[in-house]
Amino acid sequence: MSEKRPENQQDPFLGSQVEDNLRVAFNALPNKVPVMLFTENGQNDVLNQAARDLLKSFNKISDKIEISEFDLYGTEAKKHSVNSSPTLIFDPDRYSIRYLGVPFGEEARTLVGMILLIGFQTGNLSEQSQQVIKRINSKREVKVFVSPTCPYCPDQAINAVKAAIERPEIVSLEIIDIQSNQETANRYSAFSVPQTFANDILIAYGAQTEELFVLSLQKLEQQTVFIPEIDAEVIETDVVIVGGGPAGLAAGIYAVRSGLKTAVIERGPLGGQVATTPIVENYPGFARVPGKTLVDILVSHALEYVQIFQGEDVVGIQPGAKIEVQTSRRKFLAKALILATGANYKKLGAPGEMLFMGRGVSYCATCDGPLFKGKKVIVIGGGNSAVTEALYLHNIDVWTTLVHRGNTLRAQEHLAKNIFSNNMEVLWDTEVVEIKGKEKVSEVILRNNRTGLVYPFPVQGVFIAIGYEPSVHLARTLDIELTPDGFIKHDSHHRTNIPGIYSAGDVEGGYKQIVTAMGQGTEAALSVFEDLMHPYWAVEKEPLTETAKT
Repeated sequence: MSEKRPENQQDPFLGSQVEDNLRVAFNALPNKVPVMLFTENGQNDVLNQAARDLLKSFNKISDKIEISEFDLYGTEAKKHSVNSSPTLIFDPDRYSIRYLGVPFGEEARTLVGMILLIGFQTGNLSEQSQQVIKRINSKREVKVFVSPTCPYCPDQAINAVKAAIERPEIVSLEIIDIQSNQETANRYSAFSVPQTFANDILIAYGAQTEELFVLSLQKLEQQTVFIPEIDAEVIETDVVIVGGGPAGLAAGIYAVRSGLKTAVIERGPLGGQVATTPIVENYPGFARVPGKTLVDILVSHALEYVQIFQGEDVVGIQPGAKIEVQTSRRKFLAKALILATGANYKKLGAPGEMLFMGRGVSYCATCDGPLFKGKKVIVIGGGNSAVTEALYLHNIDVWTTLVHRGNTLRAQEHLAKNIFSNNMEVLWDTEVVEIKGKEKVSEVILRNNRTGLVYPFPVQGVFIAIGYEPSVHLARTLDIELTPDGFIKHDSHHRTNIPGIYSAGDVEGGYKQIVTAMGQGTEAALSVFEDLMHPYWAVEKEPLTETAKT
């Protein structure tokens, strides 16, 4: 694996642009990155070859990456306690970091990030995270379950890599691809990703900010709030936008182009719900585009204009002449605030839903669907989201039944036709009464609302796609008026009832479409610009004329 390729010959496995960027990054590493690949002939041969091809491509880019391959039953495998194929071990003389599977798809980001961190031999943790991890005084054996189709997984995996590099004497790490290690995933009931275990204790369901991950690692239980131990850095700006979905990113672009210094804060992955949408077919200019690809394009564009603070959770907002926004890392002082906090998956509310969340119950077919190949699942709902999820699962060889409480689909006609043209089973006038199982989902109890018949329906997975609930927690803490449906109430300029605070996107209700959200973000940003030039809240209202009164 050590042969070098002429500089002008590109590797088709990665692509020329990606290869050029990686070459620059890898050649800047101050230290070598040894990678050991363990394989077994006759076991996962396709995956083994894929791992070889991937590592060979990386090895040809830079001699800073040293690749060696060993047999699963050889001396080195026994020395490092390796028992699955393929397995990658990184710089074992310094760290205890291994990857079970092949880091393809979204997980390629994990591999690149891992190589860079190991090459610099630094965890690159924030000062706050360093203070927390220094307090850990006992061993932590960490397992992060991931999937190549999950856009959230690399963030959580890299959090774990940082911890393993920062404290190699006590933190060991296994990143486990659930698709190639289904037996291990079954043993831990890790049917939704990312999930993180430390000492066989579930410490995180989903992706976390770096600080929350380290705190969860210390406490050995999932943490949801991180209180900084020192004063956060203060950033003064004109506009703070909370939310990095289509509405927030569009607002950021237009605010900066209007001459306003702007910051976008996003606690999770950028792109919102679009990032987990398999295929988008109604975005103007693209006949068909993967949701994640569309997000990447949008984020790249936004980064040309606006500062984005990803992985920061807003923990408090104080209105006033200067609006104070406190996050998990720092404080922002702004003249205006746009809430583009979007919406979350709506829960079904059936018994067993929360009990089996991550153990057969899922809200993201893109993230978790591949684990159910060849298995029987149901998708609950009748709108665009449900039909899109059902078609995606069907196309990756998951035996999929759509369960809808109505007798017609609410989805767009084009999507609905695809359900019928693929001869997919639809249970009309039917609701899920209960989700049952032992360690994981094994059946659902269904009720036909037309006949009253209640009966069991064996399944191994339940994908819930019944809509969204607006993320209005911050709005409630500010006493912002809401509509009867629970969305942020606003005027035609996206102003809320609190001067200087605006809203945009799905949190406002209405049509939950990408283009709609981006349009609302644009309008909100332009309204902020106009209002900061001529503050409506500072203008004394003139008395109504007699004509106006009548």
